[in-house]
Amino acid sequence: MTNGSRPENRVVSGMRPTGGLHLGNYHGALKNWLKLQYEYKCYYFVADWHALTTHYEDPSKISQDLWDMVIDWLAAGLNPSASTIFIQSQVPEHAELHLLLSMSTPLAWLERVPSYKDQQEKLLGRDLATYGFLGYPLLQAADILLYKPAFVPVGEDQVAHVELTREVARRINFLYGREPDFEERAERALKNFGARNGKRYRELRRRYQERGDVKALEDGKALVASSHNLTVADAERLLGFLEGGGRSILMEPEALLTETPKVPGLDGQKMSKSYGNTIALREDADSIQKKLKTMQTDPARIRRNDAGDPDKCPVWGLHKIYSDEQTRDWVNEGCRSAGIGCIDCKGRLNDAIQAELDPIRKRGQELSNNLDYVKSVVAEGCSEARDTARDTMEDVRAAMGVDYF
Repeated sequence: MTNGSRPENRVVSGMRPTGGLHLGNYHGALKNWLKLQYEYKCYYFVADWHALTTHYEDPSKISQDLWDMVIDWLAAGLNPSASTIFIQSQVPEHAELHLLLSMSTPLAWLERVPSYKDQQEKLLGRDLATYGFLGYPLLQAADILLYKPAFVPVGEDQVAHVELTREVARRINFLYGREPDFEERAERALKNFGARNGKRYRELRRRYQERGDVKALEDGKALVASSHNLTVADAERLLGFLEGGGRSILMEPEALLTETPKVPGLDGQKMSKSYGNTIALREDADSIQKKLKTMQTDPARIRRNDAGDPDKCPVWGLHKIYSDEQTRDWVNEGCRSAGIGCIDCKGRLNDAIQAELDPIRKRGQELSNNLDYVKSVVAEGCSEARDTARDTMEDVRAAMGVDYF
């Protein structure tokens, strides 16, 4: 196993298939994915089963939306050589792990997830009194835990989901993590650790367990993580042995808080398809220019010579994302003094947005004309993801006593 594929270097994230992405999706998640793919072993998936939790009555659009979104991922720079790109439903181990986790997850844990009630209130026109909707946070936990990642990139509003995932993993490890011959297996693992590392490990374990030395615990974890001679299972046994517990069947991932700038829509609200205020990643250049020309501005600027306040203008919110410091100073000063008009301000913004989206549009058109290539990338990603998922499920089945052959 290469170091790049070890669990401590893995990241997992996914998106529901909502069709072509807009600037809010791009700056809120996708741009961060592009950066992470060269720092970690990343698993990025299309959460098509999650789409059914709220749109189960009409799944007809999922297929087209799915491929439109994947094209946007690739056009924006997601690299299949650096990331594993796959579809959730094509890795059935997601469903199997979800089922097994559901056997021991308290119902109250699901009911207290903040987004459970929030979504019910926002989607009043839909019948969400279904098991699938109640259980979607657990399916989300399975999506994550299946790949034993160290990190899950999220904004602050999604930290609760990661915490639930950690609690679920902790409960599984507590219930099933103690193998009957755990200590013997841990001792055998130490033999593969090397004499020097083994001696160091024993000393750190003694210091932690006898004196409660937290620094020794952290050093011990780092020592195990640095080894290239251990299998994943043996590494997990030694981590459990170090702490005096059992083997960690599922890893507890950390939330990797990411900067998610609020991208204002054309009407000043958060950019969202449900508000009809978006700019799509592959939208026609003329269409974007027309949208920006009619975009809301500071209501105090009725005439050209009226002074304005950029903080009350959605256009300024996009300038803060797209424009350099010199341009922002020009906008800020010009608006407040009425030295520039709104058309001038929007023109500079249009230039900056078009410069970023031009290569995405071009690459997106090429990919749209070669859908077979896109599908082959995803098929390969599904195969790779399933290999990792199978390894995890072997561990889970064995721990839960359902590996009969």
